[in-house]
Amino acid sequence: MTDHTFTVSLPSEGAEVPVLRVAGDLDYHTAPRLREALDALPLASGGGAVLDVTELNYCDSTGITVLIAGYRRAQAAQSRIVLAGLNPDLTRVFEITGLDQVFAFHPTADEAVKSLGER
Repeated sequence: MTDHTFTVSLPSEGAEVPVLRVAGDLDYHTAPRLREALDALPLASGGGAVLDVTELNYCDSTGITVLIAGYRRAQAAQSRIVLAGLNPDLTRVFEITGLDQVFAFHPTADEAVKSLGER
């Protein structure tokens, strides 16, 4: 049996820049949890949110689809979602799929938050 361990930590209430932390394996079985969390993110015009994937081990095509949907929702709100903490394997997947042209990547969540504040 495959272990589909996946967690989503919601941002602190009232945070100026929401940081959503994900950990584990993002796949067909776990993607609905991320979709729900992304749909609940407060996205203000001119603002943004950080998706901290430092502890994300794996992302399949279903996970990528959820990320793109989150990106589109942010774009519609004239907001941004940036990614923080991609490991080398995920960076490669995102480069192959062209998501490195869609999302801004930052080494840490703190740097990602700072980048959104500099906009």
